[in-house]
Order: sequence, then structure tokens, then C-alpha cells
Amino acid sequence: MAVDRDHVLRSAAALLTRRSTATMDEVAKAAGISRATLHRQFAGRDALIRALEALGIAECEAALDAARPDEGPAGDAVRRLVAEIEPHAPLLAFLYTENQLFEGEEQNEGWARIDERVAALFRRGQSSGEFRIDLTPAWLTEALYGLLASAAWAVAEGRVAPKDFTHMITELLLGGARRSDDPAQPVRRKSS
Repeated sequence: MAVDRDHVLRSAAALLTRRSTATMDEVAKAAGISRATLHRQFAGRDALIRALEALGIAECEAALDAARPDEGPAGDAVRRLVAEIEPHAPLLAFLYTENQLFEGEEQNEGWARIDERVAALFRRGQSSGEFRIDLTPAWLTEALYGLLASAAWAVAEGRVAPKDFTHMITELLLGGARRSDDPAQPVRRKSS
């Protein structure tokens, strides 16, 4: 019997996003296969996590493509991006906690591609005058990632309604990123 690798990965993702410390035995059970079959697909937990990383990168890149980040106002593009990422947010929240994915020479270049595309969206918003220029595109990108992970965890734990996911993230992020003509807005001070 052939093992459906995509089914195994999605089963592992569903379990690990709820219980990040689940064992390989528990992952195998969730996928409806034996531990030996799981081990033939993934030599260990690290191999499984790396495969989940590849899935997460592919889903992020597909969400970015679907969000059309170069079209229309940048704020609207951010809203589209968050809405497109929402179905994948639990997996991304899990990956966000896997430090080994983001350290050292083995970091997947896919994350850098995603970072650059998201930062380019924020730069576009700054160039058009929509977004504040005192917050770097790199910081806005990291803030978006943190909000996506936090919202995914809050939804998973039942503290937030799933229907509020996109609204909560975009309103908080864009409310802070929006450029204001209000002279009372804090001005970035140069350090001495």
C-alpha cells in the first residue's frame, strides 16, 4: 500500500499545531500509519519538521501569489495576504517556534524569499505614503509574522473567534503602520 506523503504531512501538521511536543508515535497514529511506515517516510523528527517547513514555505509563497501584493493600495494587499495565509496560520505558528529552522547555515532560502516579498509590500506602502517611514519594512514584516502566530494560537485555544482572524491582525498592524497627518503622532528621534 502506497503512503500518501501529503496526507501524512497534513496529519502531522494538524497534530503538531495543537500539540507541538507530540511524539513520532502520536504523529503516526494521527496519520493512520505505523511508526515504521512514518520512519520510512521521515528518518526522524528533524526530517519531518524540515518537510513541514517545505510545505509551509510553499503555502506562504502560494498565499503571496494569490494576494497580489503589487496590486492596488498596499493596505488592501496586506489584508488580502493575511486572508490568504489564514488557512495555513496554524502550521506557520508551529514552524515559528521551531528555532532550528531559522538558525545557522541550514536555513531554508525560501524564508528569505518570503521575507523579501513581504518587506517589498511594506516598502511600497511607505513609498506611496500609506505607511509610516519610521518603522522599517523588516520590522513590519516581523510584526506581521508575530501577529499571525499569536492569532493562530488564540484561535486554536478558543480565545478568539476564527472569523475575527484577519480583521484583528490587519487592524492592529495597519493601525500602527498607517501614516498619519496628525502632528500629535510621535516623531522618531535621532539617537545622540
